[in-house]
Amino acid sequence: MGCISRLSPDGLKVRFSAYRREQTSVKRYGNLYEKICSMDNLYLAFQHAKKGKGWYKEVQQIEKRPYYYLAGLQWMLQNHLYKTSEYATFTKKDGKKEREIYKLPFFPDRIAQWAVLQVIEPQLLAYFTDDTYSAIPNKGIHAAYKKLRLAVDTVPEEMTYCLKIDCKKFYPSIDHETLKQKFRRKYKDPELLELIDEVIDSISTCPATDENIEFYRSCGNEIKIVKVNGKDFIEGVGIPIGNYFSQYDGNFFLSGFDHWIKEVKRVKHYYRYMDDICIFARTKEELHQSLAEINEYFIQNLKLRIKGNYQIFPSFIRGIDFVGYRIFLKDTLLRKSTCQEFERKMTAIRKKIESGQEMNYSEWCAINSYKGWLKYCDSSRLSEKYIEPIQPYADRYYKDHIKKGGKKHERVRKSTQYKAA
Repeated sequence: MGCISRLSPDGLKVRFSAYRREQTSVKRYGNLYEKICSMDNLYLAFQHAKKGKGWYKEVQQIEKRPYYYLAGLQWMLQNHLYKTSEYATFTKKDGKKEREIYKLPFFPDRIAQWAVLQVIEPQLLAYFTDDTYSAIPNKGIHAAYKKLRLAVDTVPEEMTYCLKIDCKKFYPSIDHETLKQKFRRKYKDPELLELIDEVIDSISTCPATDENIEFYRSCGNEIKIVKVNGKDFIEGVGIPIGNYFSQYDGNFFLSGFDHWIKEVKRVKHYYRYMDDICIFARTKEELHQSLAEINEYFIQNLKLRIKGNYQIFPSFIRGIDFVGYRIFLKDTLLRKSTCQEFERKMTAIRKKIESGQEMNYSEWCAINSYKGWLKYCDSSRLSEKYIEPIQPYADRYYKDHIKKGGKKHERVRKSTQYKAA
């Protein structure tokens, strides 16, 4: 099978019309807002939101009187008075990239967003295709790798060439109105939609550069400039990196594209991890055709641009660079940047231990995270050089802090469980 189905123009029109009917007739969900506001849901949202953040002072404060704070949030939601708090921003280096990270207060915002997601997540997950892996329960990086590795091992002749693309500045390029209309096609509860709109419109993160202004004006947007922390942004474009709700927004924003690429274009080998996309075919010509059609779809339907560093290449000569790995026909290596970051972090932990200091929780988590990465690639040398020398200290940290602390935490959790008044 090829990458793009070879139908006549009329055949494609028929198929696309059927796809459009399916999209417009998809089941819409209502009567969800009451569930969001229920105390049971809010307490569960608090439990989810505080995971890994028990040392936050505001979390500890709320744990002393959870019903008092959650009743306040419930009152705000029921009376439609909840407004997203002001974002704190900071810059985080990710390799050579710098990302602007946006952070909301734990209360009320993170709890409120969890409360919404707990109710709408089942419908969103049911709509996502099997080909997307980022920020989805029971999926993630290693599930994406295993699915791609299985295809390489079983049908390599269908994956001779790879098209690798990602979106240009994905999160800062998500158009608010386009995203809100997608939610309206999925949900019909006006109170829920009003709350979702409030979260989406709480901040705009697309820098007001000449290039961005020209692009969104060509897409039909009315350009308004807003200032955030002294910088100019295009109003109504861009969602915040670091916001938990944004991960679902990003996946949902591209979910229609997933259905289009699979059901209209009949692409067999398609893998997406947020906006990182790999498509495979027998010939380069098929992939060049795919690229042109995807670019048109992105601009017309999503107001997105493909980053200029897209690639079409022989899959197994240079390796498939995806989700942190380089996948070849017979073996798998860590991506160069992933390997360098791994070596840097493990060396820093080893030097800290050698100086007589104890590792901290974040470092213990990093060791275990990278062990998970190494499990799926040819890594015996890396493991022997970087993991084995510090593993005894990681085991000791687990015994002294995690295992004991886990039991203590469990007792505290049970003693502070919410009980209805």
